[in-house]
Amino acid sequence: MRRALSCLLRGDQIMATEIDYYQLLEVERGADEAALKAAYRRLAMKFHPDRNPGDAAAEQKFKAINEAYDVLKDPQKRAAYDRFGHAAFQQGGGGFGGGAQDFGGFADIFESVFGEFMGGGGRGQRRGGPARGSDLRYDLEMTLDEAFHGRQASLTIDVAATCEPCSGSGAKPGTSARACTTCNGNGRVAMRQGLFMVERACPACHGQGQIIADPCNSCSGAGRIEKQKTLNVNIPRGVDDGTRIRVAGEGEAGARGGPPGDLYIFVNLKKHHIFQRDGTALFSMAPMSITSAALGGEIMVPGLDGEKTIIKIPAGTQTGKQFRVRGRGMPSLNGGGFGDLVIQVEVETPVKLTARQRELLEEFRTIETAEGGRNTPKSQGFFDKLKGVWSELTE
Repeated sequence: MRRALSCLLRGDQIMATEIDYYQLLEVERGADEAALKAAYRRLAMKFHPDRNPGDAAAEQKFKAINEAYDVLKDPQKRAAYDRFGHAAFQQGGGGFGGGAQDFGGFADIFESVFGEFMGGGGRGQRRGGPARGSDLRYDLEMTLDEAFHGRQASLTIDVAATCEPCSGSGAKPGTSARACTTCNGNGRVAMRQGLFMVERACPACHGQGQIIADPCNSCSGAGRIEKQKTLNVNIPRGVDDGTRIRVAGEGEAGARGGPPGDLYIFVNLKKHHIFQRDGTALFSMAPMSITSAALGGEIMVPGLDGEKTIIKIPAGTQTGKQFRVRGRGMPSLNGGGFGDLVIQVEVETPVKLTARQRELLEEFRTIETAEGGRNTPKSQGFFDKLKGVWSELTE
């Protein structure tokens, strides 16, 4: 039967009784994953056999808290335990089966819990050997017109490339590296510090796992050399500001013959003098004379595709009115067609009037006033509201 253990010392006898998993870990029943993990680490450190040599009670407690944490960290097991208690893990009691849990050696448990603070990586894992090269970033500045059509970009980058004479091995041609005898090729050595065993980079091979007795003259044993290379990259149409383009295998060369990293191109779009972009939509402000807005007219807008777009403006158009032209915006990056072109009208008040223009506008104002503002209903309604407010204040 699988159970948690609470150890009570009575002389030389150890008595085992079932105890609540939450009590064992000293947490509330609603504790989240982070709280469970923190409590477990604290108690595991406290009761670890290496810190309590010869203490059978501490050893049993250590096993018990490991069992409790193993159940509570698993959402399904925890749900079954919350509902059925310890019976959930007995024969026929919750679907998890019976039998005692095999915790393995204490060193394995301790490494799995605290390994991340000690360089982690798993027991017996080889630390040396080929390593993947670093990824590179390139910021590419483009105009909105280039983003509309796409372009072929020629990029010049400084990169750590594979040394050709030694093919990236770091050893002089005709020779090869040998496994480090200090760490047996693992790149790490275990050292005791007080009660604990910790791993550190091998001082002989500096964590590489290999020793190069006769280094390559071109790269001095590094296996890589700094060089400048030029790439021609196809930038698809429709890219937006912040678009990331991955070019596989064009990053830095891997160490000791490892695979290269990738190149990531980040697109930065320059500000356009006419259009503003929002996704696949293009926006533009279009000034219009007061007479064209009143009488109606047309606006001609040059598109990024080189075609002219003519928008008919109805009589009486107000500032802020938007006109949408379907399919004349930016192309979709995934080939899903084009967005819309949105033109917002801004009625422009005339300045530097001639004497004749002023005369005509004065005549228009006289007629407008005589007709009670019938041509400007918003203005008239606003001033009517002001009159009402003024009347209320003076009563």
